[in-house]
Amino acid sequence: MFSIFKKDPIKKLNQQLSAKLEEAMNAQRNGDIRTYSQLSFEAQEIEKQLIVLENANK
Repeated sequence: MFSIFKKDPIKKLNQQLSAKLEEAMNAQRNGDIRTYSQLSFEAQEIEKQLIVLENANK
């Protein structure tokens, strides 16, 4: 009954992933390679979580 009010975790992770990738791109453009590497690593971790959720929903 209340399932329409639940947030979609896959959609939330997709939004987080695109935000991290955009931050990483901006850091790379500014020449901050250390921050770029950290943000890229965080984006990869989010992507792994996303893959696990997508496989669980199949």
